Amino acid sequence: MSRVGKTPIQIPSAVKVTVKGQDVFVEGPKGKLSFKTLPYTSAKVEGDIITIARDGNNVEARTMHGTCRARIANMVEGVTVGFSKKLEIQGVGFKASVAGNVVTMNLGYAHPCVYPLPEGVKVTVDATGTKLSIDGIDKNDVGRVAAELRAYYPPEPYKGKGVRYEGEHVVRKEGKTVQ
Repeated sequence: MSRVGKTPIQIPSAVKVTVKGQDVFVEGPKGKLSFKTLPYTSAKVEGDIITIARDGNNVEARTMHGTCRARIANMVEGVTVGFSKKLEIQGVGFKASVAGNVVTMNLGYAHPCVYPLPEGVKVTVDATGTKLSIDGIDKNDVGRVAAELRAYYPPEPYKGKGVRYEGEHVVRKEGKTVQ
């Protein structure tokens, strides 16, 4: 049996979890999330504990068991604490700004990179315009937005310019030499 899947999820006192058929609804101080359980799995709330059970012992059922438990645990954590990813922009003249629901990044291209934010994700930029903080209650959305913003200009190995995660180490390469 999956070690991740069989671990029960503790529900904090400020969180309300309801299960209706295959749908799991989690409501907490930061917001509401819902999730349809994966095939071969079912969720059950007993007091302040959520348990995930699986139907069958085939390979697909075993893989879905741990995934379903992790997704529901992330929902509980998201509505209580929330998730955050931090990005750094390195390069001369590279900067970002947020206006309403749109992130605009100037990354040395002839055009600015404009990214509309999805519902429930908030981006803040520091005063220098080089550090971004992506916050939200859905771990999947926060990670996806961070990855898509980074994909506009991933860090390159020769000069180290680009958008990187905070603390990410970029292996630098030596340029060509003339003989």
